[in-house]
Amino acid sequence: MSSDGFVPSEFEPPTSLVTEQFRLEPLGPQHNQPDLAAWTSSIEHIRSTPGYPDGNWPPPSGMTLEQNLNDLRRHAGDFTRGAGFTFTVLDPSDSDVIGCVYLYPSRSDEWDVTVQSWVRADRAALDVPLADAVSHWVATDWPWARVDRCGR
Repeated sequence: MSSDGFVPSEFEPPTSLVTEQFRLEPLGPQHNQPDLAAWTSSIEHIRSTPGYPDGNWPPPSGMTLEQNLNDLRRHAGDFTRGAGFTFTVLDPSDSDVIGCVYLYPSRSDEWDVTVQSWVRADRAALDVPLADAVSHWVATDWPWARVDRCGR
């Protein structure tokens, strides 16, 4: 895995986080339809979530299934290269997509990584538990010391 310094070259990124409320796995093309349904059902909720202050995502007009697939392929490629790590958040009982987690290099020299997450509006009660679980996971299983949690 080539990482351009985002993670050490010998680092093997975790590929799951499991709790009683949700589980994470790397986001990929296999999640296309349920991912698109998840975020398009919750655009305003996601835009009000800490970490999404610029109003550029999600796009208010949505995306086609093909555009979303291209986006998922990009995230999967980033994961393979170690350039960024995106996880789909799944309901542990039925594997329904309920959110997403992004671990990407920070644009600021102040931080090593920027951590963003969102959940569907109908799962809003999981927003804080997800952010807290991911924060603990990043602190214990990932190689970064300076973590931008986007105000969380």
